[in-house]
Amino acid sequence: MRAANYLDLAPYRRSTVGFDRLFDLMNNATQDTSDPYPPFDIERLGDGTYRISLAVAGFRPEQLEVVAQQNQLTVKGHKPETERQVEFLHHGIDTRSFERRFQLADFVIVQSAALDHGVLTITLKREVPEAKKPRKIDISSPSQTQAGDQPTT
Repeated sequence: MRAANYLDLAPYRRSTVGFDRLFDLMNNATQDTSDPYPPFDIERLGDGTYRISLAVAGFRPEQLEVVAQQNQLTVKGHKPETERQVEFLHHGIDTRSFERRFQLADFVIVQSAALDHGVLTITLKREVPEAKKPRKIDISSPSQTQAGDQPTT
């Protein structure tokens, strides 16, 4: 049995061609993730520009890894076990290792990543290649085509 928040996209699958990946992504996005660590925000900065901010307090830049491959962004944090045993009176800053994945739309690239005050900020930009941008197609009439095909003497 599926979860209550399952979205049935079967009617749309029947009337579209080539959108299977999109529908799979939509179904996966509605699934509840059991581990919300580390917390993150996704912001739209402008037309085609986005920023992902992850709260990674306690991690140094060399303990973080950001990898963009095809349409997936993976952020990993690895905190080695400390050799020195510390006695915490209260331990509220979670510094466990993690792996967080983000699905990226087509033509979205990672522009930069920066760590400042315990927040990892990743800036993304959608850059559509010229060959993939819409272009206007001129429509000719049959009389223009025939006149253009006749040789001039």
